[in-house]
Amino acid sequence: MPIIASLLPLTLFLVLGYVVLYCSLRSEGATAVFGKILAIWVFILALAFPLAATYMSITGFSPMEEHMRSMEEYRRNLYEQESHRQE
Repeated sequence: MPIIASLLPLTLFLVLGYVVLYCSLRSEGATAVFGKILAIWVFILALAFPLAATYMSITGFSPMEEHMRSMEEYRRNLYEQESHRQE
C-alpha cells in the first residue's frame, strides 16, 4: 500500500526535475551549472519516496496499515457490543 501511495510524489518530483533540467540546458554560465545540480538533487529526492515506501512495506511499519487495523478492531468491538445487547 505505501508503494502505491508514493507514486504521486514520485511523479511530481520527476516532472519538476525534468522542468528544471530543461530550463538549465537553455541557460548559460553559473545558472546552467546550478540548474543541473538542482535537477540532480530533485531526482534524488524523487527516489527517496519509493525507497521509503519499500522500507515501510518490508519492515511492516506503515501508518496506513496501522490505521486500517485500528479501524478493523473498532468494527469488531462494535459488532461484539451489538451482539451482547441482543442477548
